Amino acid sequence: MGKFLALAALAVAVVVGLVLVVAVAAGTGPTGSTSITGGTGASGDPGSGGDRPGPAVPTAWVPLYQQAATTCPGLSWSVLAAVGTVESGSGRSAAPGVWSGTNAAGAEGPMQFEPATFAAFATVGPGGVRPPSPYDPVDAVYSASALLCAGGGGSAATLRAAIMGYDHSDTYVDTVLTLSLAIAEDPVVSGTVVDALSFAAGQLGTPYLWGGTGSGGFDCSGLAQAAYGHAGIALPRVAQRQFDAGPVVPGGSTVRPGDLVFFGTGPSGVDHVGLYVGAGEMIDAPHTGALVRFDDADWPGLVGATRPG
Repeated sequence: MGKFLALAALAVAVVVGLVLVVAVAAGTGPTGSTSITGGTGASGDPGSGGDRPGPAVPTAWVPLYQQAATTCPGLSWSVLAAVGTVESGSGRSAAPGVWSGTNAAGAEGPMQFEPATFAAFATVGPGGVRPPSPYDPVDAVYSASALLCAGGGGSAATLRAAIMGYDHSDTYVDTVLTLSLAIAEDPVVSGTVVDALSFAAGQLGTPYLWGGTGSGGFDCSGLAQAAYGHAGIALPRVAQRQFDAGPVVPGGSTVRPGDLVFFGTGPSGVDHVGLYVGAGEMIDAPHTGALVRFDDADWPGLVGATRPG
């Protein structure tokens, strides 16, 4: 639980400044080295699969999330953006209830409010409609900020509980926190990456299983393969072959959310892989006896990174 609290602390603030700086063996051989740093760099609603390279957060929604978050001191705009991404792909979803009517649970609008909840936190944002409407993007996002803030969304200690108040599911909270780190570090993170990271976030707490690809558990490369398979991209089965398949992130470039980071004795001795999330964190299945979890991405023996897709 301490690790999840640390992740919440990262998500409370905009984390673009928290970058991974690592020296890696250059792809040309084990003697060359350079710096790869966590950087900045878009998507639709996660979980649908398929190659969706466009921005997760539509350009017009970025300032909306940023401005709405200022109404709750301490709340990162990327948390709001992650909620909107999970709920409707920031309005891109054509599912029932997003722009009219309700979904099967009775939720309304791009931020998917139940009517009673929206009535309790309805806020007219700048340029919104009166009376406030859950279908108006401005009102919906400002009202979501009010709801999260009332639940403690501006504090690391209570952010997880605030998100849980939005949707009572640990997987939902894990996904929002994961995507908030990715969006903060890379505001134009692609829909493909969002799908892969959402899948990986959904496996947090799953047992490590050597050779595992999902039935009963995962090993490190099985998790990477399954996550990108969910996003519509086929990867080889084992870590060495995944690294060899590339495309390799060039030396001196930034590591972006969704990149695969590889560890071992050198380019021909890869034995571990994780999915980089942002803020120096990766999701991986580390070893026998462990669970799929967040780990610092500055493990010793970093060989390099690839950018699937």
